[in-house]
Amino acid sequence: MAEFDLTVSRERVDALRNGATVVLDNPAVFQVTGNGALACLQGIFTNDLEQPGTGSLTYGAMLTPKGMIVVDAWVIRLAGSLLLVAPESGREAVSAIFQRTLPPRLAKATDLTGDWAVAWLIGAHGARTLAQSDVEMPEGSARVREQDGASGMLVVALAPEAAPFAAMLTGPAAAVESAIRHLQIAGAGRGDERDFQAARILAGWPALGIEIDEKTLPQEVRYDEIGGVSYTKGCYTGQETVARLHFRGHTNRELRGLLWREAGAPDGRAVVAREKEVGTVRSTLTVDGRTVGLAVMRREVEPGTEVKACGRGATVVRLPFAGETLDG
Repeated sequence: MAEFDLTVSRERVDALRNGATVVLDNPAVFQVTGNGALACLQGIFTNDLEQPGTGSLTYGAMLTPKGMIVVDAWVIRLAGSLLLVAPESGREAVSAIFQRTLPPRLAKATDLTGDWAVAWLIGAHGARTLAQSDVEMPEGSARVREQDGASGMLVVALAPEAAPFAAMLTGPAAAVESAIRHLQIAGAGRGDERDFQAARILAGWPALGIEIDEKTLPQEVRYDEIGGVSYTKGCYTGQETVARLHFRGHTNRELRGLLWREAGAPDGRAVVAREKEVGTVRSTLTVDGRTVGLAVMRREVEPGTEVKACGRGATVVRLPFAGETLDG
């Protein structure tokens, strides 16, 4: 399991609060076509792809038969196809699942990774900046709009409220770069992965290979809160475990926030409460010596509990982090 520690400037965090930043990314991108494309994806995805209809953006994951997350992804439903955008590290897993589960006569998956890119528009004024640019605006949150340009088709999606970004733009690399230039003209700053990761941590959003490992259940990493699972759709791989936890039980561990009261280098990753190890710190974000982090810990360790994390005193807090959390 990877650990992620990030230190950024106050200016970067202020841009997330009060501005707009666009970040170019090269994640795994797959296009699924065919008469059975929607039904096939519906049967392997934790969230409902049918109910939102054409022109929708949906977050979720593909699971093992025992309900563990294999890879998380955003799915864009277009009129003639579906686009799946996943972390680049999950590319092989997505490809293997498609090879195993998509009947060739019903659905075909085309790997667009490398040819297509994604621009994440992040920051409190991201949607406003998009509206002021020459890039066409979707009609509402979690909705998608396609537009044709000289560099090819561009798919623009407004994020749902809990997401760590305001909008996602995907298409051939040249089309995405062209859109980024338009966003910069409208006032967006050009950022990098550090900006996206800072936004992710502040939003309390789990990342594959960091908060999400091969033994992670969706409810352990806030899928109920961030809208990553449906309990009303039909069957899908791993549903039995997910539904049983929801209707009859609870997880033993959950993703929680941490706020450190003192600066210093981490000493290990353990979270200790009442002299008992109760969790592990996965991601940290430090700004001007003040640090917050994401930890997977025992569910009984509630917000407000004083713990020792990475060898230093910290307080368990609710996610997402409040806007003033990193203020000194």
